[in-house]
Parts: sequence; structure tokens; C-alpha cells
Amino acid sequence: MAKEECKALLDALNKATACYHHLVLTIGGSADSQNLREELQKTRQKAQELAVAIRGRLTPPLRDRGLGAEERAEFERLWVAFSSCLDLLEADMRRALTLGTEFPLNKPLRPLVRTGVEGGAANVAARALSARSLRHEAERGFDVEDLHQLEREILQVGEMIHDMEMKVNVPRWTVQARQAAGAELLARPSAGVSSMRCVSVEQRMGPCDPSKALAATIFSAVLLAAVALAVCVAKLS
Repeated sequence: MAKEECKALLDALNKATACYHHLVLTIGGSADSQNLREELQKTRQKAQELAVAIRGRLTPPLRDRGLGAEERAEFERLWVAFSSCLDLLEADMRRALTLGTEFPLNKPLRPLVRTGVEGGAANVAARALSARSLRHEAERGFDVEDLHQLEREILQVGEMIHDMEMKVNVPRWTVQARQAAGAELLARPSAGVSSMRCVSVEQRMGPCDPSKALAATIFSAVLLAAVALAVCVAKLS
């Protein structure tokens, strides 16, 4: 039960981290606004709340010496995935701090980057936060205060990562994956599509298609006839 709960929380953290990464890339662009900065704040706070919950559920089993080998291996894989999400979140938070400092909202030091992309990213943030809509209230100096808060949160995430490494010793290179790298990219959405793909692979790897062989033979014959005709014309001239 705890393992399934951890997987669900980890899936939510993965989505929130991916959403945050998407939003960070729009800082300083044509879609940048206070709404975006507030969405960034809500998304990263949601990700941190999920991280705290996951850490609390993963740490006790991994410190339990009586845990079975197979179950421990599964919790270690979850731990590695969790650590990777935190690393990405911290990196994006540092990137957001740098971009937010370079592109202030109310007192711009330089023009914003014009990427040609316009519009808000509320739908992406709403999906990550499981909310239908996001309301934003305009405040002058919001981005300045948010940057100070972001600095504190970066330190908190860094301390969390350090604390995790001190309490649970799970070297990433010792954890073995259950499937080959990139296996999820080859996943079949349905049996029908899967069978069609198998047929296409077999056709490519099987013997030559008779119709293609006939077309190649005709093309070769026409080419030889053209060459012979060209030789005859050259002799006559």
C-alpha cells in the first residue's frame, strides 16, 4: 500500500516538475507577465509539498533493515526517480532565479525577449495543480519579493537533497532498472497498432516484395535499352 502511494505521489511530482520546467522557459519572453510569475510560484510550491510527502514515505522503508530484497530494490528505484526529480527541480529553480533577475516586470532593465510566442500558460499550470482555473491579483513588486522567496526555497531544496543523502545511502549507479533504456518510447498503445507495427517490421525484414522486384526488373531493362540506343546513335554519328 505504501509503495503504490509513493508511486502516485511520484507521478504527481514528475508532472509538477515538468510543468515548472515548461513555465520557466517562458520567463523573459512575450508571454511573460505577473500571471506567469504567480503560476511559477504556485507550481514550485506544489512540487515542494509533494517532495516532502514522498520523502516522509520513502525514508522509513529504506532504513528498515528487515525489508525484503525485492521490495527494497523497488523502493530504491523509486528513491532514485525521486532524487532525479528533485535535482531537476532545483536546477530549474536556479534558472528561474537568474532569468527573473535579468527580466524584472515593473522596472525592466532591458527589453524582454521577443520570441513570437504569446498568451498565458494557465492551462499547463492548472493541469499540474489539479485546478480548473487560476486567479491572480496584481501587485507591484511581486516579482521582487518572489525572487527573495525563491532564493530561500532553493536553499531548502538543497538542504532536503543533502539530508536525503545523509539519511539514506542509495548510490544511483547500484540501482538496476527493470526495463531497457527508452523502452517506454516503444510502448504500444493498443493491440491493433501493435500488430500493424509487427507486420510492417516483418515486411521490412522479410523477403523482397514481388511487385517491387518486378518494378526493379522493368526499370533495369529500360535502362539497358536506353544505354544500347545511345551507343548505336554514337556509332552512326
